[in-house]
Amino acid sequence: MSAIEKNCVLIKTTLLDFPGRVAAACFLRGCNLRCPYCYNAPLVDADFSGQGEDSPRFVSFDEVAAHLERRREVLTGFVLSGGEPLCNFSLAKNLILNARALGYKIKLDTNGTFPERLEETLCDEGIAPDYIALDVKTSPERYDELGAKGQGLDEKILSSIKIVSALPSERREFRTVLYPPLFGKNEVAKIASLLPRDASWFFAQFQNEKCLSPEAEKVAPYSDKQAEELLKIARHFVPNAALR
Repeated sequence: MSAIEKNCVLIKTTLLDFPGRVAAACFLRGCNLRCPYCYNAPLVDADFSGQGEDSPRFVSFDEVAAHLERRREVLTGFVLSGGEPLCNFSLAKNLILNARALGYKIKLDTNGTFPERLEETLCDEGIAPDYIALDVKTSPERYDELGAKGQGLDEKILSSIKIVSALPSERREFRTVLYPPLFGKNEVAKIASLLPRDASWFFAQFQNEKCLSPEAEKVAPYSDKQAEELLKIARHFVPNAALR
């Protein structure tokens, strides 16, 4: 098997990535965005083949499937993340189908820039995730700043927000990294106005280490007080907004 066929990074057991479940998590290589603060840089480039001690170990579909088979009496959840898992739609679907056949509940993490694929996934009972976490990076009109200018990402993220918002509240969450250059008081108010009032919206503090962009590592994260101020604005629209 060639190295390029090994497109997954497998976290064999996680208590953090699937609410209420002991899960395995699979991170697929490849992403269509270039968020400067991204800490999964080796996963962004679909052709990455780094060999350093900090480089992730990529595994094949068969290795993921074998692990899920072995641990099916212990694990109850399977998380598909990235990168952006819907970039490699065929592999994502096959991974979900395999996990679903073994009785796992499925969680999908997505950046929302493939609304057609997201909707197709949800409309197919065989692969429809049980839970979706949608990353909302910044306000829609600023998505051109994420390295994919001219791709109509503003409309795509709006479509994905609507698709995920239509799910029952217990099957969805929204997530935003508090990266100061892309997310401030204006952005929190704009995004909050797009989300359902019953949304679970989780903020994560930006960490200025091992970022995709060296310039991002020079950015100071928000202080706890500043983060709480942003959270207060969010809660005016979305009462369940929280720092995670």
